[in-house]
Amino acid sequence: MPGTFGTFPRLELVLLLLLTGAVFWSAHAHAHLFGARLAQRPPDLAVVRRVCREEWTIVRAAVPPAVAVGVGPVPGPDVQGGQWLALSVAVTGQVGWSVAATRQAGAPGRLPVLSALVNLVLGLVILASKLWLTH
Repeated sequence: MPGTFGTFPRLELVLLLLLTGAVFWSAHAHAHLFGARLAQRPPDLAVVRRVCREEWTIVRAAVPPAVAVGVGPVPGPDVQGGQWLALSVAVTGQVGWSVAATRQAGAPGRLPVLSALVNLVLGLVILASKLWLTH
């Protein structure tokens, strides 16, 4: 069944991933600005810019899965294969960024490994949920 982009369902998935990242970014920035800030005082433009810049990593996190789907090794316009590829890239990124963040924070000892394991388990829960919901 053709979608919005006809015979290009991978393009739909790429756009969906990027738009989802943008919506989550907007929601996080909004929650940060208006949830915490308005309780004290309205934010000025400098604060809005800073918060939007700090939360931009959410949009950046959507790029690798979108690129993987757009140019990845999945042959043809197989949307299901593209979805699995995007999820796999996202989970890999989640684990990698958790290690990078704990190391950058100067976490002692095995905390980066523990962080990686926790994020891997969370990612596997997402993958298992997709399996469970689609079968």
